[in-house]
Amino acid sequence: MKKWAMVVDVAKCENCNNCFLSCKDEHVGNEFPGYAAAQPIHGHRWIDIYRTERGQVPMVEPAAMPAMCNQCDNAPCIKAAKDSAVYKRPDGIVIIDPDKAQGQRELVESCPYGSIWWNEEKQLPQKWIFDAHLLDKGWKEPRCVQGWPTGALQSIKVEDSQLSNLVEEEQLEVLSPEHGTGPRVFYKNLHLFTKCFVGGSVAAEIGDYEECVEGASVALLKDQRVLSSDKTDHFGNFKFDMLEPDSGKYQVKVERTGFSAQQVEVELVESVYVGTIRLEAGVEA
Repeated sequence: MKKWAMVVDVAKCENCNNCFLSCKDEHVGNEFPGYAAAQPIHGHRWIDIYRTERGQVPMVEPAAMPAMCNQCDNAPCIKAAKDSAVYKRPDGIVIIDPDKAQGQRELVESCPYGSIWWNEEKQLPQKWIFDAHLLDKGWKEPRCVQGWPTGALQSIKVEDSQLSNLVEEEQLEVLSPEHGTGPRVFYKNLHLFTKCFVGGSVAAEIGDYEECVEGASVALLKDQRVLSSDKTDHFGNFKFDMLEPDSGKYQVKVERTGFSAQQVEVELVESVYVGTIRLEAGVEA
């Protein structure tokens, strides 16, 4: 059977908050019996936006990442619920029954992703329902997907085998896989949040001026073993990405015909800009 899933491309998220606002617009003040009670006007972020920055000036990369109920196939909230107050539909969507779940505050703590919110007025745990009430009326996608101008969110309804192929082909990841919950929200370019980069610039005195060096060969080494290589761009910049945080010492080696080779050492804790590596003319690399 085909089931719903969501693909979030972090690289396309521009922090516009349209997904958050569309969820608010749909659920604040609106009761959907059998699906969800009305969301409070303040406090709840059923679709939330996390933000981060990598690197240092002048090489800084901001990123934003939407997060929501993961519609887990092995959902802890289902196990924690009493009286079958939380259940998974055949199409993959997890629903907190707005009647049966009343008073079950423990469900908030059962979610390892922090995606269940407590409605104090209604004494009710609540979360994003993949807009199941709209899909059941024939909508092709949730409102948050329709409201996204960059295409960062994509809802799909596919067989599990098709989903597995897509995950492999697109190199999709899930948040905190160590929880073993089987999320149905997948992320592309999640490295913008979870990995680090080593970047820098290369310059040299050419004539009377210091200029950016384009086309210099740059290698990233660890224990003197080459891990990756790059070429400096028009501005003399280079970057090595997808590195693990707190992964120790690396070496950056720069070579360019007509200049002496230069090497700097980097202690990688988080993303780092190593500054400008200056080459000296007169010695062949």
